[in-house]
Amino acid sequence: MRKLEIAYRPFDRLTRVPEGTTLFNAAHWIGLPIESTCGGRGTCGKCKVRVLEGVVEITPADRRHLSEAELDEGWRLACEAEVYEDCACFVPELMRAPKAATMGVNRFVLLEPNVNKVRVRLSPPTLEDHRGDLERLREALDVEGYGLVADLPALRRLPAALRSADYDVTVVLCGEHLVAVEAGDTVDERYGVAVDVGTTTVVATLMDLRAGAAVAVDSNLNGQAPFGADVISRIGRTRTEDGALDELRRVVVKTINDLLANVYAQAGVGRERVYEMVVAGNATMLHLLLGVDPHAIAVSPFVPAFREPLDLAAAELELDLHPQGRVQLLPSIGAYVGADIVAGIQATGLTRKPELRLFIDVGTNGEIVLGSSERVLAGAAPAGPAFEGGHITTGMRAAGGAIEGVVLTDRVELQVIGDAPPRGICGSGLIDAVAQLRLAGLLDERGRLSARAEAADHPLADHLTEEGGVRGFRLAEGVVLTQRDIRELQSAKGAIATGVSALMETMGVGSGDLAEIILAGSFGTYVDPESARIIGLVPPVPVERITSAGNAAGEGAKMALLSFRERDMAFDMPARVEYFELSGWPRLNETFLASLAFPDLATVTS
Repeated sequence: MRKLEIAYRPFDRLTRVPEGTTLFNAAHWIGLPIESTCGGRGTCGKCKVRVLEGVVEITPADRRHLSEAELDEGWRLACEAEVYEDCACFVPELMRAPKAATMGVNRFVLLEPNVNKVRVRLSPPTLEDHRGDLERLREALDVEGYGLVADLPALRRLPAALRSADYDVTVVLCGEHLVAVEAGDTVDERYGVAVDVGTTTVVATLMDLRAGAAVAVDSNLNGQAPFGADVISRIGRTRTEDGALDELRRVVVKTINDLLANVYAQAGVGRERVYEMVVAGNATMLHLLLGVDPHAIAVSPFVPAFREPLDLAAAELELDLHPQGRVQLLPSIGAYVGADIVAGIQATGLTRKPELRLFIDVGTNGEIVLGSSERVLAGAAPAGPAFEGGHITTGMRAAGGAIEGVVLTDRVELQVIGDAPPRGICGSGLIDAVAQLRLAGLLDERGRLSARAEAADHPLADHLTEEGGVRGFRLAEGVVLTQRDIRELQSAKGAIATGVSALMETMGVGSGDLAEIILAGSFGTYVDPESARIIGLVPPVPVERITSAGNAAGEGAKMALLSFRERDMAFDMPARVEYFELSGWPRLNETFLASLAFPDLATVTS
């Protein structure tokens, strides 16, 4: 993909972008804000820049907002100015100090939501002024720099809304979509919802779009769980059971609506003031949310029905926002690198920094992103359910009674969620336990657990068990980590390690080139970086370079809700990130087999 160089003056800022990128978006990629009120739609005319070097074609929007003299001098609207050669431009200073918030992973985000409220006082119709209601409203908004698109439901409500308020109204826009016409001044009441639709858990965050702050958050299990623990199982149900696709859609919509009811109640906010939702999730979850057949995702060549961002009516999806509210789905990069990873990349700013960083969303489908501002690769590795407690003898979700941390000395020390009696082990506890067994000398590089007779002199020998010819290690009464469980973990971490190796080899870099490893997802939040390094889940970098991004998908969705600039960057992500299909990598099998072994302790504990 050809990259072009753009210079912004007088700031002496340079960036390299793909052909066709606008000067407006390219500036935001390097954190240089350009004035705008319309969300980069070419309607406000405020984002003027002067092209100093290179050629940028004049657009119809330029002719509407700029004089002939300005056009001759090289002035263009940055949001319309697509670049197809190297260029330099002059950027005027901002006319206002934009509001901002810290979101994502220490990201500075300008508060410029897609939802706008505009107070207008319209002159009533007369015999001399017989403009239609929509025309009257559109002309008033045009003066303020906003475009207007009204669908039929909004148009049906318009006459009564204007007349009952004596033409003194606040207009609510999602982008250019007319959402509502409210009586009087309601500009201070503006809310939206960011939703992360995970395979296991759904999280909804109610955001005050004016303040840039979360006012309520809630999460719950995805109601689709009874249809299968992973996306392949759920896709399979849609192929084998009549009505399963609609049922999967219905239950996830109910899950979201139940969360919406909870966050509205927590914040004391009515749904009529909640105008937009931004949704992140893997490609399968987004297909199922829309009721779109996802079966092609599961078979070669693994093609989703859609990857692009979708702007939909909330009522069409049966989601409980304002009756005319909008729902924005973020784009996917590929069948197994979905909108949740796009949101995660956005939250971490991985594509904006020159340092090479590795992003891993650890889960059933382990998504991996490697890159910097120069080049980004993304792929997915089928890790299986071990990290979420699946296929583990006493495995369970991270809930009350789950062992989430393990330390082995001359005794077994456990950290249990909820300070309850241990009744199982979750993913972070599993990684800790295996790492500690390695350090204790009870587990060799091949993953073979010692027999009690072999470790008779070890202070933890009494915890070694064998039942039915299967060795194990007793962590607590009724909670035994078996040799089979260790093999499950080896397979899961081996898949992710293989994906990491494939991306690093393709990019021609080694572990020493990594400035940071970012573990994402709710699971990644609780993984001990040292344990992850000991078992070989991540490359052997200094432990201080391994960080947690928490629910990066949810953070990215919030950023897209609060800033149209961040949303546009997310929309551009599929063009900037190279999708890597791991199944086609020629060294897949040999690398996976080699990755099953645990690293030499000397290489990961020094």
